[in-house]
Amino acid sequence: MSDSAKERRSPYRLRTVTFCIPLLGCLNGDFGRVKPSLLTDDIHAWVGRDAALQQGIPPSEFRLTDEERLLRDLAFPLIEAPYGRQRWFSVLSEYGISQVFLDEWWTFDPAVYAEWLLTRDTRSASALYARLIDDIRDDIVRIPQFLEIARKVVDLDAKREKSLAYVSVLSPEELADARRRMAENKLVIGWVHRSLTDRAAAYRFAMERLIISTPSTMAVEAERQWTLLKTRIGQARLVPPAPIAAVISK
Repeated sequence: MSDSAKERRSPYRLRTVTFCIPLLGCLNGDFGRVKPSLLTDDIHAWVGRDAALQQGIPPSEFRLTDEERLLRDLAFPLIEAPYGRQRWFSVLSEYGISQVFLDEWWTFDPAVYAEWLLTRDTRSASALYARLIDDIRDDIVRIPQFLEIARKVVDLDAKREKSLAYVSVLSPEELADARRRMAENKLVIGWVHRSLTDRAAAYRFAMERLIISTPSTMAVEAERQWTLLKTRIGQARLVPPAPIAAVISK
């Protein structure tokens, strides 16, 4: 993100964090989830915005379609680190109101997950394997739904791209916004795929550490779930993995 972009967002970030910290107890629902009554339609709109800003692309001013909004909602849990909900500020990230972009969302360190897992205060090694298996399964379950909506968004954007040539009166601003939104969508999808790849590497790294430190028959199930996750990730590649730079950002 450019320095100018950070400067533009910093005052809002500071005011929002200061205002929200006293309310954390009220915002959290069961199991660390945000209370349904407090959800808003654009709770995760920041995912596309920050994906664009990370590549130096001004976010689109267009409102989100239902499909684009759902894409961002389903992307967040696949971008947030598996251990993220254990942190005090997780609810702020869930809302997107903290305006704090975590480096681990963009570059995930496999060793961090292993350290978090292996240092958990548990009574048995079985609990550690169970936690690992649950984290892997959570991702496996989330991927198909994300993949379904991602395909719809890609298809709609392809139609939008073709329609640009036939719009009778199209201002430069509208053209730029349309292309920025298409770039945002691709970046969100690519971001999720990269995150999943990093998460799979983290799960593998943690699994190997568990096997050599506390062998268990549960390692077989962990390996099976990890293999299934890798298969699902292979099916989820819909856009080029490299950053999307070929867009008008003026």
